[in-house]
Amino acid sequence: MKLLLDFLPLILFFGTFKFAEGHKAAAAAFASSHFGFMVSGGTVGPEEAPVLLATLVVMVATLAQALITKLRGHKIDLMLWISLALVVVLGGLTVWLHDETFIKWKPTGLYWGMAAVFLVSDLVFRKNLLRSMMEKDVQLPDFAWRRMNLGSVAFFVALGFLNLYVAFHFPTATWANFKVFGVTGLFVLFTLGQGLYMSRHIMEPAGKADGADEPAKEGHAP
Repeated sequence: MKLLLDFLPLILFFGTFKFAEGHKAAAAAFASSHFGFMVSGGTVGPEEAPVLLATLVVMVATLAQALITKLRGHKIDLMLWISLALVVVLGGLTVWLHDETFIKWKPTGLYWGMAAVFLVSDLVFRKNLLRSMMEKDVQLPDFAWRRMNLGSVAFFVALGFLNLYVAFHFPTATWANFKVFGVTGLFVLFTLGQGLYMSRHIMEPAGKADGADEPAKEGHAP
């Protein structure tokens, strides 16, 4: 359920964009008729309608994501708060100004926000977030946790720059595909890489390492 909830805004953004892109005239008429009051000038053109409608959908979906999380009695984590703030501000500017530039910055803002959280938590608060989340299941030496944390920072910073490159050097449709499939693939590859690195440095629990947990063997002296 949580996984579906996490991906819901992305799925709805992509689905809405693709559908509207295939029906630009109808999408423009629908957007102008129902959301013209939210748009400067009151009219939405065929070329801007797909991303504008997709932006409206992702704004509603992200708000719903936060509300559902709250209603289920769970804490809204920092990343969702950052995502919500970015999508409301940048999405609102995209809709009002007919300018997709703002919503294209949203993923980069989120990735860089995540990088900042990992880095500041480590350097300022002396708390390794990866270690906090995974240490119950995996034991690694201190240097390995630190390298994985810094690796996460570097990954999110690079991903933010990559999003900007694709967003402003390729058509919006290409960016939408990259946002869904490219970023997901990169996350999978990065997670696999982190997993391989962890496997090289996993430490046995203290009790198992010296055989203390092994049952005493029965036998008779010769």
